[in-house]
Amino acid sequence: MKIVSIETFTNEYVGFVRVRTESGHEGWGQVSTYNADITSQIVHRHIAVHALGRDGGDIEALNQFILEREHKFPGTYLYRALCGLDTALWDIKGKQAGKSVAQLLGSEQTVLPVYASSMRRDITPEQEAERFLALREEFGYHSFKFRIGRECGHDVDQWPGRTEAIVKHVRQTLGDEATLLVDANSAYTADKAIEVGRMLEDYGVSHFEEPCPYWEQDWTKKVTDALDIDVSGGEQDNNMIAWQQMIERKVVDVVQPDVCYMGGLTRSLQVARMAEQANLPVTVHCANLSLVTLFSAHMMAAIPNAGKYLEFSIEGLDYYPWQTGIFSPTYKIEAGQLILSQQPGWGVEIDTQWLANAEYQVSFNGSRF
Repeated sequence: MKIVSIETFTNEYVGFVRVRTESGHEGWGQVSTYNADITSQIVHRHIAVHALGRDGGDIEALNQFILEREHKFPGTYLYRALCGLDTALWDIKGKQAGKSVAQLLGSEQTVLPVYASSMRRDITPEQEAERFLALREEFGYHSFKFRIGRECGHDVDQWPGRTEAIVKHVRQTLGDEATLLVDANSAYTADKAIEVGRMLEDYGVSHFEEPCPYWEQDWTKKVTDALDIDVSGGEQDNNMIAWQQMIERKVVDVVQPDVCYMGGLTRSLQVARMAEQANLPVTVHCANLSLVTLFSAHMMAAIPNAGKYLEFSIEGLDYYPWQTGIFSPTYKIEAGQLILSQQPGWGVEIDTQWLANAEYQVSFNGSRF
């Protein structure tokens, strides 16, 4: 499966990658969202130069080769760009086999429980609780995640009293039957996170995501060891040594790689296998409705240590205007579950009008245009 061309179609937020092979096969992948236009430059400068002319059938070996060739550039953009190639190659493998990616990985699962995931801190407790209630009525969600603290907040709340108020109000509004999760986005020192965690336990919250700055593993482990609530983390990490340390030391109770930040499905599956050996569940991070949620759904359907649910963003056009009209079919939620297609590969088509409006580049035969 010799790779003959790598194309990118990009705007500031979303970047798709099309890979074509010598045998005439083609597959679609996606780089990580946000600054996707910059990431697509990395695809051509740091990824395509090593992938063109090589066999794309052994994706793990190709990834390793590229990362070794680019060992002087270990930053996040390299992995965000690698994801585009990796996921396009998985699409090709699925299409060649006539199977979805999940089926390639041995799964016949067609529905996945999801949690409704809020991205907002610019919202009052009352507003958040009311929209959760409306979404439960419309889509049958049973589980909900919302934001507490302030992002990288140094123990400061988004505004005074918001965290306890929103936890209390959401619980009262949705009732005891709802599963509640919270995300602190590196908000707290260890001692403050433990204090907040005790409050969360009092309200029956089941999942405390990234309580401390993610680079402070010792802080997070202190919180994990002190609380009964599940502490989760890992979305920002792509270094396998960091993952090995996090998993072996059980810094968190729930492992949360992000497929696009990790560099694709292949490396995310490696993390999942490491977590499986340590008896840790994996709840993949996917915070928008680009293809990252689709990649994550196929992964979660296939791994034996999948967590209880898949993250599913509830933010619409008012918050993420760029995530609509980019591919079809779009996501379908019924009774709080995502319906997973079994069409070959990723099972979607990229919108032709979106592609026509995107910035285009192609690399082939050692050239870039």
